[in-house]
Amino acid sequence: MDYFHIGTDLFIGFFALFLMTKVLGKTQITQITAFDFISALVLGELVGNAVYDEETGIGKIIFAVTLWGALIYIIEIITQKMKGSRNFLEGQPSIIIRKGKIDKEQMTKCNLDINQLQHLLRMKDVFSLREVEFAILETDGTVSVLRKSLFETATRGDLKLVDQRVSLPITLIIDGEVLWDNLDEGPFEEGWLKNEIRTHGATSYRDIMYAEWRDGEGLYVQTF
Repeated sequence: MDYFHIGTDLFIGFFALFLMTKVLGKTQITQITAFDFISALVLGELVGNAVYDEETGIGKIIFAVTLWGALIYIIEIITQKMKGSRNFLEGQPSIIIRKGKIDKEQMTKCNLDINQLQHLLRMKDVFSLREVEFAILETDGTVSVLRKSLFETATRGDLKLVDQRVSLPITLIIDGEVLWDNLDEGPFEEGWLKNEIRTHGATSYRDIMYAEWRDGEGLYVQTF
């Protein structure tokens, strides 16, 4: 009965949290502010405690998750409708490098040291502080970087090149299985795909680890 109780609570708790995440939106996953982080911890703790507490029933799990989710939702509505509440509830970005100079005061306020700053910059492919004109510490803990013009990557406009059409690659095969929905979306047929993989030395779909098609570049195939 203990295993059945734990399994039932986990099952209900999982789907309750999943449904709550769907209701609250993708920002709960991608934009982790301090408030969102606390919310995620509390939701997980509510379900975790309920699983191993025999006196806590399924109804109490659903009630706790629903009530906490409603509070989070209300806070999200408040921050959307009342701009003045955003700084307090969500925080605000901090400029930690301004015109190429590190702002020591902001670094101290954000409890950020130079080593941490270097780590965050490397995640943005910046390996030297001398390349940075502005750096902003966002509310989710990431850094947005504006490089100095000398270190900016040249664009086609800078080089006065002709504009080219941009297209998304379409994944057709993963781990030997055809993604039929993707195949139907593009101008493809199964016969065409079979012929294409043969030209790449594969005899069947199971020989292919990954295959994608891109307009103007054709089919890219990587076999096992």
